[in-house]
Order: sequence, then C-alpha cells, then structure tokens
Amino acid sequence: RWPSLLKYYSHTDGVSWLEEYKARHNAGLEAQRIVASFSKRFFSEHVPCDGFSDIETLGCPSHFFEDELMCILNMEGRKGLTWKYYAKKILYFLRQQNILKNLKEYLQRPTDRQSFLEGAVLIDQYCNPLSDICLKSVQAQVDDITDKVRKVLRTKNPRHPSLASKAGEVSVPEVELQRQVLDAMNCVLYEQLKYKGNELDYYNSLNSYIHQVLIRRTGIPISLSVLYLTIARQLGVKLEPVNFPSHFLLRWCQGKEGSTDIFDYTYIDAFGKGKQLTVKECEYLIGHHVTEEFYGVVTSKEVLQRMVGNLLNLGKRESTDQSYQLLRDSLDLYLAMYPDNVQHLMLQARLYFHLGIWPEKVLDILQHIQALDPSQHGAVGYLVQHTLEHIERRKEDVGPEVKHRSDEKHKEVCFSIGLIMKHKRYGYNCVIYGWDPACMMGHEWIRNMNVHSLPHGPHQPFYNVLVEDGSCRYAAQENLEYNSEPREIPHPDIGRYFSEFTGVHYLANTELEIRYPEDLELTQATVQKIYSSGKE
Repeated sequence: RWPSLLKYYSHTDGVSWLEEYKARHNAGLEAQRIVASFSKRFFSEHVPCDGFSDIETLGCPSHFFEDELMCILNMEGRKGLTWKYYAKKILYFLRQQNILKNLKEYLQRPTDRQSFLEGAVLIDQYCNPLSDICLKSVQAQVDDITDKVRKVLRTKNPRHPSLASKAGEVSVPEVELQRQVLDAMNCVLYEQLKYKGNELDYYNSLNSYIHQVLIRRTGIPISLSVLYLTIARQLGVKLEPVNFPSHFLLRWCQGKEGSTDIFDYTYIDAFGKGKQLTVKECEYLIGHHVTEEFYGVVTSKEVLQRMVGNLLNLGKRESTDQSYQLLRDSLDLYLAMYPDNVQHLMLQARLYFHLGIWPEKVLDILQHIQALDPSQHGAVGYLVQHTLEHIERRKEDVGPEVKHRSDEKHKEVCFSIGLIMKHKRYGYNCVIYGWDPACMMGHEWIRNMNVHSLPHGPHQPFYNVLVEDGSCRYAAQENLEYNSEPREIPHPDIGRYFSEFTGVHYLANTELEIRYPEDLELTQATVQKIYSSGKE
C-alpha cells in the first residue's frame, strides 16, 4: 500500500507495525486537514511565507505527511483538483526546505569533499522538487558511462591503470595515459552516446539540470563540463573547472602539477565535443582577449554560483511564467550561498513586491539590506512605504465580492464560470474563472490593448480566463465563443479555482462558487444545450 515508504525501514529492524500504521494514518488525517484549509485561507492571494508555519511544526513524521501528499497528487480522474493544487504547493515547500538544508550542509564541508556532481544535483532538485531526482540515481548513470569508457580503453590499452581500480581510487600520472582516457571519453560521449552542446535551444533551463542533461544528452558548457570532469576524475584524470567568460571550460595540466603558468595547461571544451584548446584558441572561441586570471581554477561553490547565475538570467527572461518560479528558486539558491549580497536581496524584495506576495517577508529583506548598505535608503524607503500600504489595504479587506447574475447590471453577461471557450481572434483555448459587466482595467491598459477598436469597446462584459499556454488573460465577450471540442486546460492554477473537470466544463470550487453563486446552474444548462444539440 505504501511502496514509497520501504526505504525508511530495514529488514533487521524490530518494528511495531501497528504503531507505524497508526502514525501513518494520523499523518494522513493531518495532511488532509491542512490541505483542506488552504483553499479557504489563501484563495484570494498567494500562500504567504508564514502560511506554512503549521507544517514546519508537524506533530507527525514528515515522510508520512509527504507520502499522504503524494497520494493526493496521484488520485485518479479529474476530481480533487483544488486538493491537488494545494498538496502540490505544500510538497514543493517541504522538499525545497529539505534541499536547502542539504545545500547549506554541503557548502560547510571542506572543499575536497564537495563533489561537483552533488552540487549540480542539489541545484537540479531545488528547481524541480516534485521530480524524482536523487544523487544515487544520477551517480549510477554516470558510472554506467564510465564503464563504457573503460570498455573502449581496454581495447586500446588492456594494461591501462584506470582499468585496475574502482572509481575514484586511481590516479594516472603520465600525460600520455591521461590522453588515452580523454580520447576514450570523447569516443563514448560524443560518438557512441551522441552527447552535444545544445546550440539550437541554448537558453532552455533544461540544459542546466544534470538529470535532464543525462536524459536528453545535451546541455550548455557548464553542465556538460560537470559531467565530463566527473567521469575523468573517476578514471584517474584530474581535470579542473575554469570560469572562462561566456564559455565554461576545463583545464588539463601538461606540466608540473599545480603550475601557475596558464601555458602549462590544455583547455577542454565539453560543449564542443571535448575539443582540446590552447590559450590562443580559447580567445578565438569567445572572440576577444582575456587576462590570465580567467584561466585559473575555481571552487565548487563558484561553479554552483555560475550555474545558479545562468538560471537567474533565464528566470529574468521568462515571459510566460507569471509566477516567476524559476527566478524565485534561483534567487533562493543564490542567497543560500551569499546571504548578504545586496544586489540579489534587492531583486528578491522587488520581485515579491511586484507579485504582491509576502509583504512581511519584503519588510524583513529591506531591513536586512538597510543594515548591510545604508546607501540604499532611497530605494528601501520607497519599497517600505508601498509595502506597508499593501499590508494596510489587506487589513481593510471586507471579504469577497459576490456577483449575482440576477442583478440588472449583469444582464449583458452571456458566459459563465467553468465554460471552455475559444478566442475568435487568437485561437487559444481557455476556461472562464471570473467576469465583470464591463472592462475594469485602467485607461493605460485599455489604450495599450487597443480595446476601443472593438465594436463594443470597453462597454461590454470582460472575462478572466486561464489559457492553455499557462497565462491568465482578460478577454472581451465579443472575442470569445463556445469551444465545440472542449478539453482540459493544462494551466498550473486550474486547481485554485476549480474542483473537477466533467469532460465538457469545470466545476467551481467552494471559494469560487461563493463569489459567483448563480453561475453553476447556468453553466450546466449551457453545456447541456450546446453539447447535447451538437451530438444530435
């Protein structure tokens, strides 16, 4: 019944299974209670940073609690969408907190015990906490590649020292023997397994996640370098990471070990099929001259900093993800490594302020910035003032606005909550989760969206819709039509508003139904009229 829990038990342990069952049962009830409470507490806003406080002080084993969340997420069918939505948020939070703790422990170790591969896995796990990613599994895949390299090496040199020892226990001092290892690696990685740099889709975040690099066999210079370096070291060749500008590289010592002369090294481009470069060729690679400092070796923490920096830049570029999840996750990672970095603290404060979430957290960040750098008082003061205003407005919230279709002012509203629609002009599929009797946006938005060019302009009903591409839009009634082939809308916020997909429309959850109490009846009548006549 609970296969995911097997890893927590040993065959040799004496376990009271009745007590374990009771503990798991009670954890399940507690998880269900908390998940059920989230929709009522947080429907009208993002879950605040203190919203998880009761989860952090659980009175039950966390692995049992997490297992119940997974059971909720794996419920079959199209029901329980709101439960799944909040279970996912809670699980995301729990796993990220655990991964962050592991990252901080990793960073406190001596540098010789900080595996580059483990660091890459921790970043991957934090950005994908709901995926099944573990160091053991990733290491097994790397070991499998290493074994393939050994087979090739055996055909070239049956007496090679890398064949005699287990992973990590061998050191190959002779440059020629090292060259044989690298040649065998290039043969396996780039010829047999077809690994390559992802030039066509360079700015895809999947290129930065080590488990995706292994699945898709492509990546960017730094992710491929971590893989290349790990395999080489397991075979006794000590390659070192080089934080080269615009293009991460590895270096291979040809002279005396530990030499400070940059010309004693050959530089390896894992993105370019393991090509070996001279100093001059490295400069050709990026198109300009660089000083000697950029050829120096960097620590595992600096490698992680660059990996997270890449994700940060991608997070800033993302335009479709309105929650900026990648930017938020990469900021968390960066500040876990450099908690006093004023630039990134300010970016985090501005991001939360922009999203209108966690105002108390924003004030904490701003206070920290002011203590670190008093010269930031202007920007800090502005954000503090507006954040306090946000908190005051929230206190004055009188509760949800209820919209009755029977009101005279709503008589022009034709469509209802939960209907699957199609945009006449842009062709996208969407589901309605709110409506206004007329456009409620400001003059600037109306002008920018050219609303006045519509036959009915802003003086017609407008609808809040969740779109299949993951965006939320505000569409005019005259631009929407019933979808003749209704299907599920794969939007991350669908469970925030709806509890079930019936096959032709969505059922509003309790909180949404409170706000539109007369819509369900109309939706069901509309669906019966449209789709039953279509079948006839």
